[in-house]
Amino acid sequence: MTLFLGLDFGTSGARAIAIDAEGNIEARASLPFQTTQALATVWQNTLFSLLERLPLSVRKETEAIAINGTSATVLLCDRNGSPLDTLLYSDARAAAEVARIPDIVPSNAVVLSASSSLAKLLWWTHQPFYPEAAYFLHQADWLGFLLHGQLGISDYHNALKLGYDVENLCYPAGLQQHSARALLPKILPPGTPVGEVNAAIAQRLRFPKTCRVCTGTTDSIAAFIASGATYPGEAVTSLGSTLVLKLLSRTKVDAAEYGIYSHRFGNLWLTGGASNTGGAVLRHYFSDSELTDISQRINPQQASPLDYYPLLERGDRFPINDPNLLPRLEPRPDSEIEFLHGLLESLARIETKGYALLQEFGATSLTRVHTAGGGAQNPTWTAIRQRHLCVPVAPSLETEAAYGTALLAKQSFSAPF
Repeated sequence: MTLFLGLDFGTSGARAIAIDAEGNIEARASLPFQTTQALATVWQNTLFSLLERLPLSVRKETEAIAINGTSATVLLCDRNGSPLDTLLYSDARAAAEVARIPDIVPSNAVVLSASSSLAKLLWWTHQPFYPEAAYFLHQADWLGFLLHGQLGISDYHNALKLGYDVENLCYPAGLQQHSARALLPKILPPGTPVGEVNAAIAQRLRFPKTCRVCTGTTDSIAAFIASGATYPGEAVTSLGSTLVLKLLSRTKVDAAEYGIYSHRFGNLWLTGGASNTGGAVLRHYFSDSELTDISQRINPQQASPLDYYPLLERGDRFPINDPNLLPRLEPRPDSEIEFLHGLLESLARIETKGYALLQEFGATSLTRVHTAGGGAQNPTWTAIRQRHLCVPVAPSLETEAAYGTALLAKQSFSAPF
């Protein structure tokens, strides 16, 4: 049996899923991060401990591995690949560098952020350890290097927030002329074979000598791949702590003023945005058991008259890009059923407005919505959303990002080195 392994490095831990040629799951493993050490050390230890947790029979049949990481989690490394510094996706210490970005790359919603990969690179150029730097890598790139041993390689999903031009498949002129250009990774399509697992690692963990490691992707793109969405017009809504929309489109859509951007997805575009509203607001007012119980007492076919904009603090990115947008959670009825109904209805309105905005800017018309995240398990919310969206709404085929990354590894197996 030939197996394909996907590894997902998230915010609090890592997961592995191995699938066969038909996409059936043969093994799973997961580990939380032990955060008592430096981040890179934690990731490295987790990577090899996670692989060791897989059954020997699975490791011996694995022929391709792919890894996803959190978008804009990056490392600055020396010539040997040893990290000089590591910055997480949410780190915003590079805020002062944002003003320099329009002089380097054409402005877009992705890089004009203190937490973008490009802002972090610019911040690093001012640090005392910068002269020792030889490589700028994303989390998935560095983890791949630990397996195949080749430095300076990334994929165009991770590189989007570095300012890479995913339409023309090149770095923009400003970056090519920048003093940090020597650190920039070579960009390949996600799922491109890079090299075989290091011989010593393969022997120790009992992987085949021919097991290849390919370029990876980001966690959110991996979740989209796992959903089963493949045709233009299909979309994935992630109902986690926040509300994230991704619509597969024939046309590329970028609108920085609305927080909209597009990933290249083969010959198509994955366009979307992320709102600060979402499940975190629901859990602020209700426990998981209360959400389940009260939702069952809501009539999803009856519209709530309450018009909220549920936020935990001021500011949103999409579909309203306004850092000063105030939460709107009044009036609050005495009935918890009515209050939750109002929240779910309002979240559905925001989701619908988001997809309408994507189509207004030229994205392919919405035909179907797959749902990932905890909210996908709430049938009342699903029915409310379907009433607003007017297209079929269903749970994703698989919700684990590691599954999507395993599919990416499977895709790489037939590609030449």
